[in-house]
Amino acid sequence: MVLPFNPVPIIDVPEFGKLSAPTACDEAKVQSQNDIATLVAIKDKLYLKSFYDGVRRRVQDVKKHIQKEMIETGDACIYYETEKPVISRSGDECVVALCDQWYLNYGDHKWKEATKKALQGLNTYTDNVYNNLNATVDWLHEHACSRSYGLGTKLPWDEQYLIESLSDSTIYMAYYTVAHLLQGGVFDGSKCGPLNIKPEQLTPAVWDYIFYDDQLYENVKTDIEKWKLDKLKHEFNYWYPVDLRVSGKDLIQNHLTYYLYNHVAMWPSDPSKWPRSVWANGHLLLNNEKMSKSTGNFLTLVEAVERYSADGMRLALADAGDSIEDANFMETMADAGVLRLYNFLTWVIESITSLDEMANHPPSTFPELIFQNDINKYVQISAENYENMQFKEVVKSAFFEFQAARDRYREWSMMALNRNLILRFIETQAIILSPICPHICETIWKLLGNKNSIVHAKWPTVEPVVEELSKQCAFLEDALHDFRIRYKSTIASKQKKAGKMPVEKPNMAIIYVAAGYPPWQELTLTTLAKMHEACGSLPENKILSKELLQIEELKKHAKKLMPFVASVKESYDQKGVEAFSLQAQVDELDILTRNAAYLVSTLQLQAIQIHTSVHGGEKVQEECRPGKPFIIFQTEKVCKLILINPTVGSGYFEFETAVLHGETVNNLKQRIAKRISVSDAKQILLYRYSDSIFGSRMIPVLENFQQCTEVRSDGVFEVDNRRQPATLSLNEDGYHHPIGTQMIYVVV
Repeated sequence: MVLPFNPVPIIDVPEFGKLSAPTACDEAKVQSQNDIATLVAIKDKLYLKSFYDGVRRRVQDVKKHIQKEMIETGDACIYYETEKPVISRSGDECVVALCDQWYLNYGDHKWKEATKKALQGLNTYTDNVYNNLNATVDWLHEHACSRSYGLGTKLPWDEQYLIESLSDSTIYMAYYTVAHLLQGGVFDGSKCGPLNIKPEQLTPAVWDYIFYDDQLYENVKTDIEKWKLDKLKHEFNYWYPVDLRVSGKDLIQNHLTYYLYNHVAMWPSDPSKWPRSVWANGHLLLNNEKMSKSTGNFLTLVEAVERYSADGMRLALADAGDSIEDANFMETMADAGVLRLYNFLTWVIESITSLDEMANHPPSTFPELIFQNDINKYVQISAENYENMQFKEVVKSAFFEFQAARDRYREWSMMALNRNLILRFIETQAIILSPICPHICETIWKLLGNKNSIVHAKWPTVEPVVEELSKQCAFLEDALHDFRIRYKSTIASKQKKAGKMPVEKPNMAIIYVAAGYPPWQELTLTTLAKMHEACGSLPENKILSKELLQIEELKKHAKKLMPFVASVKESYDQKGVEAFSLQAQVDELDILTRNAAYLVSTLQLQAIQIHTSVHGGEKVQEECRPGKPFIIFQTEKVCKLILINPTVGSGYFEFETAVLHGETVNNLKQRIAKRISVSDAKQILLYRYSDSIFGSRMIPVLENFQQCTEVRSDGVFEVDNRRQPATLSLNEDGYHHPIGTQMIYVVV
């Protein structure tokens, strides 16, 4: 029990008076000091109220002043203790022992300011690392640099102590520059290196000569020949300073800060020897959780290599994260990465074996020019990501986006793939991915016929990126996305009307391209641009709506106004102020026309017409705007046509298709090429029977070709459905040739 005593009033606390503790204990009906939980709650409550809510002066206002005064008068001293027991890694409870120690005065003003100067010139790659280092330099004062037991280097001026681990090894990189000459690869130093210098000869004066340019050999007083010391000095100056130091984020507030301090102390007048960059990384999670043997969420390096291969593991590690936050190794990503690498290798082998079937000409078509530009772009982006140590971004640009560019080229190209582009892609992909996945890239490098290892390959040289091509590519991708959504919407609308009955899919589409915006949209864009220029950003929708609806010309478009503003803001997030432009950024009509064959193929149509919006109705002119072409899907009259291949053993068979009224012969060839998997539609030749009625009754063999006539690619089919069944004819420069129900196709 506590002996009775009279409490001393110190602080007047609202609601509890000057004797807050007895009052609170009486209210809570505390019986003894054994009511621990109640007393802890009372303490926390009273401490909080007395700190912030004092009647005359608050504790938070006077605490520091009283502390300073008591220390200055000798009535108090600074005392530290832990809030709870500290347990070592071995499981033992740590105790604080009072013993002699050596300290380094990191609070020295001149030293601190010089270190801040070094920090300003340091590349930390992320703001978090820089801010943490800067804050540590600000608060750091004395730190113990010695300990009395364990492994380590003896303190030079007091050998009964060892240099503690965080203070040790802060400039050991300087020794690495000359270690090969002093040790010659012998780890324990039992033998002298190539220069035959003994450890006892390496006095402080010798090191000063090696590390400092202003030292004279005559003042060293050593028996080591001058040429040997000059060799050591040359090696040090060649390799120093440290270009990159990689360490864990837990060492930012100690070891990495000491690392800067000690370099500044060693070379106070030579900033060229100060560190150039520091990279701090977080810890590693496994599948979004901390690794733990007890929970089974654990994976060793050996297990990872056996499970995912070295390259698969490296790819997943690179994709795990780069910042100071903990990286996350996902096993699903590792599985997917192995599959991606395998598919890439398989594709490379198939491509190399089929090079002779590919086109061999300089890039000229739209997909070829886009692909060539994408290769240049992603090589440059990947180089920047490597320089900035952003390996997750490297995986994105040097593999995922690089592969996506190849897939886009293969998808968009309606001709045989370009041999030169494919070879360049494979070679470039192998080089830029090799730092992360060296083994598979080495294999691909050898498949290309290279004799030397890929490690000797230089980084690819590329042409400047053509931004115009990048804009054209982005426009076509966005347009395709909108077209596919519109297609699904059209089918859904038809299905809703038809109920359970099957619906007839569109076979034709009209695309409208706008040269400019409707007047009310132009006014809206101009107003938004002025707001952005005044504020540097766009206001909230509530403010925008109020401001825009004050404009008389926009009031009658109130229902359409904010949806349009929303689309502009979405574009602004992606493109910046370019979203306020009143003109199209690219020649949309030309892009769509050059890729009409692909549009027909990917939208599963038979024909497409492309016009400017002035040829459309009111809805078209209202909906169509620069960057957003408007598409209308239609179902036009068609005629069934049987296509026969007479080539023996070719593997190409008879099939039936539908020909659209107004469809060109070239368009039909494109559809045939896709149907029979021929890369270039120019390989398809089409023939009509001279006698459309009896010709189809002949045996379809090559000998009967004299009864057929090759049709021109610019011919236009016409469907006459005034009688049933509908009849098909071909218009060639005004001459109408009856087709009947059958044609012949040949692959050359």
